[in-house]
Amino acid sequence: MKMADNKNNYCVILAGGKGRRLWPSSRDKFPKQFIDFFGVGRTQLQQTFDRFARILPKENIYINTSQDYLGFVREQLPDVPADHIMAEPIHRSTAPSVAWAMHRISMSNPEANLIVSPSDQSIFNEEAFMRNMTEGLRFVEKSDSLLTMGVSPTRAEPGYGYIQQGEYTGSDDIYKVKAFTEKPDREFARIFMESKEWYWNTGLFLSNIRYLRQCLYRFLPSVLRDVDSAGKLMSIEEEDAFMQENFPRYPNVSLDYGVLEKSDNVYVMKCDFGWADLGTWHGIYEAMRKKEGDNVVIDSDVILEESANNVIKLPKGRLAVINGLDGYIVAEQDNVLFICKKEDSSALVRKYVNEVQMKKGEDFV
Repeated sequence: MKMADNKNNYCVILAGGKGRRLWPSSRDKFPKQFIDFFGVGRTQLQQTFDRFARILPKENIYINTSQDYLGFVREQLPDVPADHIMAEPIHRSTAPSVAWAMHRISMSNPEANLIVSPSDQSIFNEEAFMRNMTEGLRFVEKSDSLLTMGVSPTRAEPGYGYIQQGEYTGSDDIYKVKAFTEKPDREFARIFMESKEWYWNTGLFLSNIRYLRQCLYRFLPSVLRDVDSAGKLMSIEEEDAFMQENFPRYPNVSLDYGVLEKSDNVYVMKCDFGWADLGTWHGIYEAMRKKEGDNVVIDSDVILEESANNVIKLPKGRLAVINGLDGYIVAEQDNVLFICKKEDSSALVRKYVNEVQMKKGEDFV
């Protein structure tokens, strides 16, 4: 049963990222959201769509992606209408993506309540997820606010964003946001975890369209106002053409930094649906069930001996025999084999992707 028959509830799934944090298994030409990474029969994008299709009317789900990935979206979600897919001509962070989605949806329903969701998350308790989304939509429908969804940290993870709770609102488990911190060092992450007042930022975000427009107008340049000035005179085709030409004028800024950290009415809901960011090797290691020796083997053929605490991902048809390895990432895809200490691997992946791109060229990233 869907959580609500409210036709005003919408979702946009952000699926335009390059997925470089999971390099080399995720590559610029075929990033992680379009891969059946775990061998379950559905890609991460498809699983995210399925999750929201149990919550909202399918016709209220929109996809934001890149022109480079438009073919993947159409192939993997063939039932999504063309006018529900926004394909950006140039890669930008999440604030411009949300701005375009907000405009597209508001043209058909100015009373909409919007969920913004990444396409690469693992949710462990679907019933709790539906309940938390219901409560969140109810909150933003009745109040002009920006609502983030937080989960209690289970480890001192320096690769995530953190949200500090402030004053309790008296509604569900929703608090005023006191502060945001993005990717703290490990010691600060440990302090945050032990304080019990900081939550992992899941990247899930809710607002009503009216208030979201006000915030985006205030903190982003005039692209949005320019397209809004044409209003309903602009067809979907005309809007798309306008955005293809003007989208590069947007700054490359995230929704968190560009809007949430600068707004007043920002709240966090303490959620209990269980969550993992599947965008990093370390996040995947922590989220997945461990095999003997605390190894995580992702849809791969591996013989392990005297090895522990590793995460391994190989292409189909490959066999790895590993002896005496402790605490490493072993990932191979196409023309790259990557072996790296698992601890703080996110920073090392970024470093090596940039180095490989400069020294070896685009074919290796």
